[in-house]
Amino acid sequence: MRVLANSIQRKKSDTVPPVIPTLNEERFEPVRAKAVRFTILATNQAEPCIDELEVFSTGPEIRNVALHSEGGEPSASGSYAGGDKHKLEHINEGEYGNSHSWISSEIGGGWVQIDFAQPEEIDRIVWARDREGTFKDRLATRYRIEALSPDGDWVTVASSNDRAPYQEDAKNPDNYSFAGLSGEQAEELKGLISKKKGFEKEIRKLEAMPKVYAGRFVEPGDTFRLHRGDPMMEREQVHPGGIVALASLPLDLPESTPEQERRLALAEWIASEENPLTARVIVNRVWHYHFGKGLVKTPSEFGNLGVEPSHPELLDYLAKRFVDEGWSLKKLHKWILMSQTYRQSSLPREDCLSVDAGTKLLWRYPPHRLEAEPIRDSILAISGNLDLSMGGPGYEVFEPNDNYVHVYEPKRSFGPEEWRRMVYQFKPRMEQDQTFGVFDCPDAALPTPKRTRSTTPLQALNLLNSPFILQQCGILSQRLVEDAGADVSDQIELAFKLAFGRPPCDTELTSAEALVNQYGLPIFCRAMFNANEFLYVN
Repeated sequence: MRVLANSIQRKKSDTVPPVIPTLNEERFEPVRAKAVRFTILATNQAEPCIDELEVFSTGPEIRNVALHSEGGEPSASGSYAGGDKHKLEHINEGEYGNSHSWISSEIGGGWVQIDFAQPEEIDRIVWARDREGTFKDRLATRYRIEALSPDGDWVTVASSNDRAPYQEDAKNPDNYSFAGLSGEQAEELKGLISKKKGFEKEIRKLEAMPKVYAGRFVEPGDTFRLHRGDPMMEREQVHPGGIVALASLPLDLPESTPEQERRLALAEWIASEENPLTARVIVNRVWHYHFGKGLVKTPSEFGNLGVEPSHPELLDYLAKRFVDEGWSLKKLHKWILMSQTYRQSSLPREDCLSVDAGTKLLWRYPPHRLEAEPIRDSILAISGNLDLSMGGPGYEVFEPNDNYVHVYEPKRSFGPEEWRRMVYQFKPRMEQDQTFGVFDCPDAALPTPKRTRSTTPLQALNLLNSPFILQQCGILSQRLVEDAGADVSDQIELAFKLAFGRPPCDTELTSAEALVNQYGLPIFCRAMFNANEFLYVN
């Protein structure tokens, strides 16, 4: 079949079709050459990839003179370090597909060369990105093919200039003749092409059918203690039960208890009114989110490795009241927000600072910077773009691509689809939001009960220069003009009310007017988003 495929000759036409990932053929007048060089000038994405470079001789016995078995020796400007799949020797070994390919080490460029065992007369070159049709990235869209004459001169025999412009969705035209094949070979190939078209038709029918995710539920197997953690060294069986430290609230289940009943018993045990731990942890977490730190500074550790509560009586009081009121988070938020402790000033006092500089005893409201999510959401809310709709799919902050190794390229422009709350942002592992990741956003793969709070120059630079901020500043400036009119002082007053919840003082108004008159409203909006009063809870 491979011999037949290599012998197919595409019909000549006035317009050569654009390059495609699966098969490209270059025809030219016969030339005598001792080497061929393929120079890539541009790709549709990333480093160029070629699964096989074939060079065919003229004459009655057509041969692929580039093959290693024919004496062809490859060389290149550089090769991608991609393991066994992508090596220079794959370029002429006679195997097709992404798993047997060469990738350049240069993004969007590079060259590969094959020297023949002896000078050959050639008139056709065939190449592809992936003849199996799985991958479409890394395709050479602009290129030049040269032949080295026996005299040592490089002559261009084909280039992308001879083709129609590259099209992302270009199809492989079935426009073939069978010149050079025997009658038996031609009939065999026609039959294979007919079968291929039939398979493609069946595939299209199957793709049009509705798809479902299906599965089945099975009872989990027995659980054993693993000696030294080795799954091959099982010891005694482990049965369902509660935490030994909470002996006052036992969870004793028969070994034969079905899985569903085990889960129900565990849920009831966790949410039991007699379980002191669950309510304390929930109350402490909510307190932590409102004050920047919890009554227990270690939100996920209430045991011996944790820190003792700063106000144990308050923690127990809130936990008991929380349970008595039906575990209502809404009421818990109300108790905290309406409390004198939450509503007190954050201004420092010298007599208290000397005793409790860290505000552990809550003699003032502890000022703290907002986390990344509320900063982004607040910017969108002030500019009038925040989408508060709940549920549904999340949004991406990286450009889509179909590379088999996903490349996370940050988006440079944003629209309503990305203007949802940051909680709906898709967060891949080991990658961060280009603008707000520097605000101590944890990696999405790691549990982080308590975030760090750092102060770095990158945070200010991102809030000044990132594409997202520049876009929102432009939108906010338009909102100020539309809602406040043409008067600069009215625009500034509205901006202060939106960002800080208060009007500007005389000094602030004078400085802001000078800034707007000299540099414009968008620059003023950038200054507002960088102000401590906007970024910190006081």
